[in-house]
Amino acid sequence: MKTKVLIVDDSALIRSVMSEIVNSQPDMEVVATAPDPLVARELIKKHNPDVLTLDVEMPKMDGLDFLEKLMRLRPMPVLMVSSLTERGSEITMRALELGAVDFVTKPKISIQTGMREYTELITDKIRAAARARVKRTVASTAPTTALPSMRSPLISSEKLIIIGASTGGTEAIREFLMQMPSDCPGILIAQHMPEGFTTSFARRLDSLCRITVMEAAGNERVLPGHAYIAPGHSHLLLTRSGANYMTKIEQTDPVNRHRPSVDVLFRSAAVAAGKNAVGVILTGMGKDGAAGMLEMKNAGAQNFAQDEASCVVFGMPREAIAIGATHEVAPLTALPGLVLGHLAAHGGRALRV
Repeated sequence: MKTKVLIVDDSALIRSVMSEIVNSQPDMEVVATAPDPLVARELIKKHNPDVLTLDVEMPKMDGLDFLEKLMRLRPMPVLMVSSLTERGSEITMRALELGAVDFVTKPKISIQTGMREYTELITDKIRAAARARVKRTVASTAPTTALPSMRSPLISSEKLIIIGASTGGTEAIREFLMQMPSDCPGILIAQHMPEGFTTSFARRLDSLCRITVMEAAGNERVLPGHAYIAPGHSHLLLTRSGANYMTKIEQTDPVNRHRPSVDVLFRSAAVAAGKNAVGVILTGMGKDGAAGMLEMKNAGAQNFAQDEASCVVFGMPREAIAIGATHEVAPLTALPGLVLGHLAAHGGRALRV
């Protein structure tokens, strides 16, 4: 059975390019295309697609309004197609909050040389979306309560939390960070995301969380109560300078086809922090992070993985669990408490590596 894809975009050229990409694959097909959400609504009823690709900015009905109604009334895997603009990235962040599985940026249709790479990216994301767990969205007004403060300043200054995620990770990271107390250990994050979008992502998290969240610029001292997100164009690494942990940014080759790569961050944490680090691998497709997390474990770190039931896509945690890189597997809602509980129980004097 082929994965049935419905493409919704107001640009006839984009609809054509996307259709060509999808139909070039043996395991998927475009069942219909729509120029706006009103037409799409009827086509969804007619074709019952497995995955919907949705332009974030369209006439007649805003893409976000349509997505909100869709996820409330008829939840299905949605892959947002966004422009590489600040407005596009902010709308995309909101779409992920509303339940979109993932997003891609619009293809640079004038640059045919990049088409093969783009084809691989978008078809991989459609495959992941087709397997994703999609839940009916229910508006919640209850604020997230941060967990209690860490009490011991040694825990905050000497320990670190290292997080990796991909598909579904923007929301998982948001839920995790919103439970962090203002004096939690420094946090480094690698989330698969294009350049430009990590800026909006960090800004959005910073407005929601008690901790300070920023896009890493490199050469920053890693401070308690701060989270540093790998920029979309670079790998993020942890290094040491004397007694301080520091961030490092590198634009070296992609690893596991990703830059930023979770493996690169985890491996650097294994070397720089050893048993002072706690690794957390969240929802995502592929295997990026598994090998690096095993290196963290071998260096003495305590590692946690998100469980299958709470993942949008279980790929990355599954791979880490399969090679024995994790100590504990738990639902997303339980992970912040487990991580802070471990840090509190194993605080003591600073552990030197």
